[in-house]
Amino acid sequence: METITSAQNPKIKNLLLLQEKSRARREQGLFVVEGRRELQHCIEAGFEIDTLFVCEDSVIPGLSTVIPGLVPGISSPRIISLPRPLFEKVTYRGATEGVVAEVRIRERRLEDLNLPANPLIVVLESVEKPGNIGAVLRSADAAGADALIVCDPLTDLYNPNLIRASLGGIFSVPTVACASEEAIAFLQQRGISILTAQLQDSSLYYDTPMTGGTALVMGTESTGLTQQWREAATAHIRIPMLGQLDSLNVSVSAAILLFEAVRQRQRL
Repeated sequence: METITSAQNPKIKNLLLLQEKSRARREQGLFVVEGRRELQHCIEAGFEIDTLFVCEDSVIPGLSTVIPGLVPGISSPRIISLPRPLFEKVTYRGATEGVVAEVRIRERRLEDLNLPANPLIVVLESVEKPGNIGAVLRSADAAGADALIVCDPLTDLYNPNLIRASLGGIFSVPTVACASEEAIAFLQQRGISILTAQLQDSSLYYDTPMTGGTALVMGTESTGLTQQWREAATAHIRIPMLGQLDSLNVSVSAAILLFEAVRQRQRL
């Protein structure tokens, strides 16, 4: 196990760079994962650890033998020990359980999705905030959704804020980024109903069948969905708004719609 004590070390500078810059993540093909739970989900999903940074005073039983055995394709990731003051400088939150890793990016395409007969899919169009996408992933995981498709993304899927907010959901829910045109064609070719969440010309969500192949499509809170999704829709659905405001956070909307699909499917 290697030990680094200086914040000026190139490996530490690069770790911080990967956390802050999407361009660096793309160029190096690496992203950062903090926390044992998130890292475990990452490993179980088949991602490969490049470098593992551990806090020197953390108790992580069997780390040097257990972690490599769980990572396909490599026998021994580089493991670097950091003193606690330095470890706390390179991590975003305190409760990282003494571990942060640089992980190899694995690109996934629509064609890579292994969908069941009647899939439940969440589609987000141009949602900008990584935290919102992460929260949607948590709901998607809880509802047993088969995929998340992020269309025309304004943030990369390996943004540290997205990974943290998802609590590892980015690894447990197959997630693809693509253009809206690609997603629409993909869904239509497979006969998957496209249900767009919108206020105009819409029916109440609980009156709309979701037992067959279903894609729940949501846009931004400020502008909603673009016209191409509205025109491609099988049905337009809405959540009733009884107060003075006319929208919910996209992650809340996703949770409501996902669990309506779960309710309908459990009644079969």
